[in-house]
Amino acid sequence: MTWIVFDYGEVIAQRPSARAFARLAEVAGAPAAEFEDGYWRFRDKFDRGMAALDYWQAVGGQAGFEVGPAQADALTAADVELWNTLDPRSVALVTELAASGRQLALLSNAPIAHGTAFRAREWAGSFRHFVISGELGLAKPDPAIWEALVDRLGSPAGEVLFLDDREVNVTAAQEFGIRAFLWTGPDDARRHIAEFDREFFPATGY
Repeated sequence: MTWIVFDYGEVIAQRPSARAFARLAEVAGAPAAEFEDGYWRFRDKFDRGMAALDYWQAVGGQAGFEVGPAQADALTAADVELWNTLDPRSVALVTELAASGRQLALLSNAPIAHGTAFRAREWAGSFRHFVISGELGLAKPDPAIWEALVDRLGSPAGEVLFLDDREVNVTAAQEFGIRAFLWTGPDDARRHIAEFDREFFPATGY
């Protein structure tokens, strides 16, 4: 059984705009530039399971504002929504693939709260598995995350196609044996999927 695995941020969801980051900084009551610097400085730890309060306090320490539990909850909820602007072309591709019976999974470097939110979204029904870095305590491009992925799918690495917007993740997946490609948009993804299918499926289709 073959699998098609999608990244989330900047693949299914669009990258938040500078204005969106500024609105999140307003929730914190912090200067936008300092807030965004702290947001990214500690993001890898958040993506690997760092507690939300610890993360936002680290961001606050960088940007010069204090964070308590209630504000951390508010910032986490706002951050989930920050990454909830979907690319309709990507969603259309996912929906099309699911409707045709393809086995789809999501592999995302994302905090625990984001993984919970993903599963409640309307588009989530297209995916059979969600592999979320924050839930595992490890993240792309760690070698262990590819092992976790194929274990979850129950499939050999060579029967998995993975689409991600970061070259470092694509390279790491390829080194593990996964058929990985850099995401440049749905049209290019369709080409990679068609090439992948020709190896595993007869001309009559999957």
